Amino acid sequence: MLKSRASLALVCAAFFVFSASSYADSASGSADAVVQWNKTLLKIVRTPGAQPATVHPTRSFAIMHAAIYDAVNAIDATHKPYLVHVEHVSPHTSQDAAAAAAAHETLVALYPASQPIFDLQLEQALAVIPDGVDKTTGVDVGKAVARAILDLRNDDGSAAMLIAFVPGNAPGDYQLTPPNFPTPAFTHWSKVTPFALERANQFRLGPPPALDSAQYSAAFNEVKSLGMLDSTTATTEQKLIGQFWGGAIQNYWNEITQTGVQAHHLTTAQSARVFALLNITLADEVIAFYDTKYTYNFWRPVTAIRAADTDGNPDTLVDPDWLPQATKTAADPSYPGAHATISAGAEFVLKAVFGRKPFNLIVTSEVLPGTTRSFDSFDGAENEASASRIFAGQHFRTDEIAGERLGRSVAGFVVDNFLTRVHDREDRDREGRDN
Repeated sequence: MLKSRASLALVCAAFFVFSASSYADSASGSADAVVQWNKTLLKIVRTPGAQPATVHPTRSFAIMHAAIYDAVNAIDATHKPYLVHVEHVSPHTSQDAAAAAAAHETLVALYPASQPIFDLQLEQALAVIPDGVDKTTGVDVGKAVARAILDLRNDDGSAAMLIAFVPGNAPGDYQLTPPNFPTPAFTHWSKVTPFALERANQFRLGPPPALDSAQYSAAFNEVKSLGMLDSTTATTEQKLIGQFWGGAIQNYWNEITQTGVQAHHLTTAQSARVFALLNITLADEVIAFYDTKYTYNFWRPVTAIRAADTDGNPDTLVDPDWLPQATKTAADPSYPGAHATISAGAEFVLKAVFGRKPFNLIVTSEVLPGTTRSFDSFDGAENEASASRIFAGQHFRTDEIAGERLGRSVAGFVVDNFLTRVHDREDRDREGRDN
């Protein structure tokens, strides 16, 4: 967590504004004001070369949506700020203008080469908002908040060099994986300052199962059978699932959140809070799972299966030519699973916001153009996204179970302690005194 947060009472600007006319619709806004900027950032991170290779994209999503939230919440004033408190903002100030200005300011700073794209979107966003003091004040609030958030994240460790990784050679040690042997990724990321967690290892998991355990044997033989390239035991459906979720999992969950926000017809303030909760959670989950990954440095299935004759387990048989369904393996240790961590955390946040009421959820694949899958709950999407990594030959089931536990721990901490209603804690304290 940013050390300045606990005592932060940062006044970015003082706006003593009393509008001659109230643009109620402009002030409350609609969810699309936030959704459109989320879509823009998704396009950027999906553009080859746009995202710095050693900076995890969840950082950008968390920064942008934290800025949007604090800017809009300065006007809405129903929830506690994340980091930036802006005083004396008229409730008539345009929330949509504040959201657009905050998003634009952060994205220009994070992706300066794409500024023309952001400038055009800002121009289009502001063009539909009535001119006047409510609009200009909204822009001022958004810019001030964004600059403050960017300043607070300026020295958060994300620009550090990768930490050199030297693979071990004992059974269970993470090795560079065939056929392409990629250099381990994000070895420095557990050193990045969390957005909400007190420290990267706050919810560090215990070790993976022992190589001679029945739990490991079962997980080994499952992924060996179902996750193998051209597997004869995996069903057509399992193979499709393994491919469908093969993209950057945080992107899927941002699109799922877009669907939830639009289906529930949220206001700008409500949408800003949902996306901020989601992306602060995802950013800290990435920091947390890299802490656990590089603590235990557990080998990937492709290494484990090709070296099974060294693991001392009679129930795991070697296959020196085994490759995963996806052919290549992600460039980091296996335990815990990133898809499981992020999906479980996202599911936790979205259920906390939207509840458990079923609704039709259509998810589009990032890697299979035009391919969609349908779910009637966030749980269904989470379960499938997690299991997909087994079918893709990327992870043991034990990686996924551990990742789900880590994801829910991080998400629960964020939801309980951040962006809460202004009176929630006061009401709980009052109830405690009365009982």
